Amino acid sequence: MQTLKPEDRTLTELDHVRITKLMQRLPVEPATGDCLETLLEGAELVPSRQVSPDVVTMYSQVLLRDLATDEQRTVTLCYPDDADPAAGFVSVLSPIGIALLGARVGGVVDWMPPGGRRVQVEVLALLFQPEASGDYTL
Repeated sequence: MQTLKPEDRTLTELDHVRITKLMQRLPVEPATGDCLETLLEGAELVPSRQVSPDVVTMYSQVLLRDLATDEQRTVTLCYPDDADPAAGFVSVLSPIGIALLGARVGGVVDWMPPGGRRVQVEVLALLFQPEASGDYTL
């Protein structure tokens, strides 16, 4: 398993536009902004109707496995207004959100949570992806 880099990611054109606009109107910490900017610049862009069903897009529900603990958990990637980490809704502006955006099933992503140890997880499955369900505007 190899940790994914920005150039290994795929984003829908719609997600790219919305996240770019989000960064312009919300204050974002410099480190977070730099990571997200690198991802936005390096990822492959595809129309929503052409995104592969194994790619994490906005509002995808993802099953993850922590490589250090072997624990599994489910999260949904969302915009900041919908974030509720305790309920499994993680913001695209959070370290885990940036790590997941554009990743593929079978890929390994990592991030450094505030004050914590580096976390590496494998994307085991997409339990829901809006585009795979025919929703190209969520």
